[in-house]
Amino acid sequence: MNQEVTDFINSVKQPWQIEICNALRQMIHDSVPDVQERIQYGKPHFLKNGKYAAVITTAKGWVTFTIFNADGLEVPEGVFEPGKPERITAKLLEGKAVRYDLFADLLKQASAGL
Repeated sequence: MNQEVTDFINSVKQPWQIEICNALRQMIHDSVPDVQERIQYGKPHFLKNGKYAAVITTAKGWVTFTIFNADGLEVPEGVFEPGKPERITAKLLEGKAVRYDLFADLLKQASAGL
């Protein structure tokens, strides 16, 4: 794991956001063999074979989790924000359940071809 990513997560102000970021990070490592992580554009990016697999972003009231290579994935309604078809983004809020199992399944599918 990359120390810059650790430092980024530890610098987040809200404890609930730190908890979600750490859980997402571990889920990404468990789901994507040989994933590499780095800070790019000021946020943690996770790559497989040099190609984007996922990114974690924080804002004042939420954490966002984006999966790349999402074309063709069967995505349940109401979990992800509308956007470009090649990437899906979930906005995670304090006190709301996070569907790590769903994210892991989708991430495995999306990163399989990288």
